[in-house]
Amino acid sequence: MSHLLPWLTALLCFTMVVAALVAIRGKSTPIAILAAGLVSLVASVLFLILASPDVAMTEAAIGSGLTTFLFFFVLGRVRRGDHG
Repeated sequence: MSHLLPWLTALLCFTMVVAALVAIRGKSTPIAILAAGLVSLVASVLFLILASPDVAMTEAAIGSGLTTFLFFFVLGRVRRGDHG
């Protein structure tokens, strides 16, 4: 397994870059939000591989879960016109 670790790390980093480019260049706001959440989710897996489970759990909970939910919540309120 240790000989696969550099390849897995490189694949995860490549996935993060592609997802970040989709988040930046995407024309659809929901797709951009999901791509940004994917960046955080892959980062949490990368932290887990790098033997940092506490940072991985925090990134998964806050970066991927809560932030993605908050973006979709705000997007829904802005589209409905509930600003106040």
